[in-house]
Amino acid sequence: MHRNCFCVPKSLRSCMTYAPPCRHVAGAALGLVPTSGVPSLLMSLNLQQLRAFTTIVETGSLGRAATELHLTQPALSRTIKRLEADLGAPLFERHSKGMALTAFGQALLPHAMLLEREAEHAREEIDALRGLAKGTIKVGAVGAIASHVLPLAVERVLDRWPNLRVEIIEGVWDRLAQGLMHHEIDLALSTVAPDTDDIVAISDCHWKDDSYVVAACDHPLRQRGTLTLADTLGERWAIPPRGTAPYAHVESVFAAHGLALPNIVVETRSVPVLKSMVARCGFLTWMPEPMYDVEARARVMDTLPIPTVHATRTLTAFRRRQGILPSPAAKLLDELRRLTAPG
Repeated sequence: MHRNCFCVPKSLRSCMTYAPPCRHVAGAALGLVPTSGVPSLLMSLNLQQLRAFTTIVETGSLGRAATELHLTQPALSRTIKRLEADLGAPLFERHSKGMALTAFGQALLPHAMLLEREAEHAREEIDALRGLAKGTIKVGAVGAIASHVLPLAVERVLDRWPNLRVEIIEGVWDRLAQGLMHHEIDLALSTVAPDTDDIVAISDCHWKDDSYVVAACDHPLRQRGTLTLADTLGERWAIPPRGTAPYAHVESVFAAHGLALPNIVVETRSVPVLKSMVARCGFLTWMPEPMYDVEARARVMDTLPIPTVHATRTLTAFRRRQGILPSPAAKLLDELRRLTAPG
C-alpha cells in the first residue's frame, strides 16, 4: 500500500489553501467528529475512493495521482466525484494553479489516512495468523537505546519472524515525536516525557541508565589525581544542543555543584560527531554509558572518573494515542518488554 503521512507535500503548499478554524465545523457537517472510535460515516466509504483522495493530496495533482494509481485521469475524476456525492460535499476546489482542499477535504484527510493504515494493519494481522508474518517495523530511538537495547530486541524479533523488515531512525525526543506524528515510525524509544493529546508512553515498558562525563582514554585530565567537576570547566565540550535532554542534564549537574556551564564549543545532535570530537579532538561530552560501551571496551573513550557526578534517567516506549499499534511494531515491543523486565 502507498505510504501516507500527515505532512502536506511541498508541491501542494503553493496551491493548497487551509482554513483550520473551519475544520471542526466541516467535520461535523460530514459526520467526522465522533465522540470515540472511527466515524460511522467513514466505515461505509470505499477504501479505493479514500486512497484516490489521499493520493491526489500527496502527489499534488490529478495527473500525477492517476499515474501513481495506474488509472486514467477520467477514471480517477469519476472516483472522486462519487466520493464527493457519497459525502454530500466538495473535497477539492479546482483552479488553474492546481487543486485546493476545501474545509470538507481538510476534515476528511486525517480520517481517510487513518482508515487506510488500519486496513493495512488488519492485513498484517491476518497474514500473521496464517503464518505469513511480514511487514516493516518502524521505530525511532535515542542514541543509547539505538546502540544497545534496540539491536538486541531487533535480533530476537528477526530470529522468530525472518520475513519482517526494520526501519530505524536515531534522534533526540523532538525528532522522534515528529516521526510519530508524521507516521514515519510506530514506536519511539526515549527518555520519559509527558503524554500529549497525540503521543502516550507505554507504561509497562521502561528501564534506566546512567550518564557520565566522557573523555578519550588518553585525555590529559586522567593524569591528575582525584578530579572534581570544576576541573572540567577549562576543557572544550561537545554536547547536544540547548533544548535537548542531554543539555538539560549538563545544566542541572553543574548547577547542583554550584558551577556555571562549562566551555561548550560544539553543539550537535549527531552521535558519531560527538564521539569523534571526544576520541580524536580531546573534547569532553556528557553521554549515557550504553552509548559508548563499544568504545570503552576498545579503550578509545570512557567515563572520566569524577566522584558523585552522574545522572540516572528513565527510558520508555511511546506510541500514537490514536489507532492500533501495527503487528510488526507490537512484536518488537514484546521483545523490549522481555529485555527490560526487572530481574
